Amino acid sequence: MAREAGITFCFAVKFHPALRHVAPARRELGIRTTFNVLGPLTNPARVRAQATGVADARMAPILAGVLAERGSSALVFRGDDGLDELTTTATSQVWVVRDGQVRREAFDPRDVGIDLVPVEALRGADASYNADVARRVLAGETGPVRDAVLLNLGRGASGVDARGRAARGADPGPDGACRAVHRLRGGAAGARAVGRRQQRLKPSGPVGGIFPRPPGR
Repeated sequence: MAREAGITFCFAVKFHPALRHVAPARRELGIRTTFNVLGPLTNPARVRAQATGVADARMAPILAGVLAERGSSALVFRGDDGLDELTTTATSQVWVVRDGQVRREAFDPRDVGIDLVPVEALRGADASYNADVARRVLAGETGPVRDAVLLNLGRGASGVDARGRAARGADPGPDGACRAVHRLRGGAAGARAVGRRQQRLKPSGPVGGIFPRPPGR
């Protein structure tokens, strides 16, 4: 899928050589543990540039500090509504990691032309519904979910260059979002991804997400 669509998802339980062995214990505990923070720091791909969401406001600057000490180029996000990503229901906090330094800044989606929405517009439902929403977003359907996807994709893309390498700057402005809009507009990503992987977008169990709850639920 990475070759066909230019983007992919690596589930840690399947691909991480260490974290996959602790998955059963994490499921049994049913609470957040240190592994929620270790995941982005122990990526076996050894990425040089990354965008990471953190739900715990206490851990976000710590994570950013570790990435800075490792010489990474990164953006660490936390929505002021508690989401572990850039949110469209409120403003967000961003820790920009560059050249061993960390700079914290506030981010307002309205600055890039995205209106604020109620959290209900981003609420998830069951796995099959979430997969259907994902297919529709990839196919170019507009709305609050697409706005949230574009916002996070665009801001994340601002930290890397056209070849996926760490960029010289992490632009918090609209450039990255505009690049994402251009890539998704007209269903460009969906035409490649959905065309060959439609049947695989059928999760076998509950999946969390920021997709709208279907009417009547």
